[in-house]
Amino acid sequence: MPGGGKGFELEDGWLVEVAAGARHNHVTQRLGRLIDAAAVGAAVHLCVGSGWEVSTRSGVRKPDIIVVPREVARAAVVADVPKRVSGTEVRLAVEVIAPGSGTERTDRVRKVREYAAIGIPQYWIIEHQPDVLVHRMVLGDGGYGADPVVGAGTVFEAVVDADKPFRVAFDPAALLAV
Repeated sequence: MPGGGKGFELEDGWLVEVAAGARHNHVTQRLGRLIDAAAVGAAVHLCVGSGWEVSTRSGVRKPDIIVVPREVARAAVVADVPKRVSGTEVRLAVEVIAPGSGTERTDRVRKVREYAAIGIPQYWIIEHQPDVLVHRMVLGDGGYGADPVVGAGTVFEAVVDADKPFRVAFDPAALLAV
């Protein structure tokens, strides 16, 4: 496959193309830096980009950002390319989407169910068009419960569970800053 399949996810046996543009990539990188800075002192690894795969019951997903225990990332790096981790090891999954994109429904519906089913404690959806919005879902007994959506001019806050829980806080407007 072109690019070694880096731009595809496996969904119910079908390859599904995952598109990204400059704005998407910028938002992903900015958010990755914010999460990474917040995680100092925790034994976690921040995985950014489609080179990292998460196994779910429906197939293989490529979240824009995942946070996993450091030893899980180390084992994946040593094992092989692409870097595949079990969804049960993921502490946080993040998808950056643009409303109206081809993968928006998958990110908002299918992945919510899939990530909850494998026990990912938090799932964030980041919109970047027309405005930046952060949707945070936290796993509970009946699946994900959604927190109020946070937009520019307010502070998004979340504690990510790890060996040493860490707090991420930022104004969503910072994700578009250059």
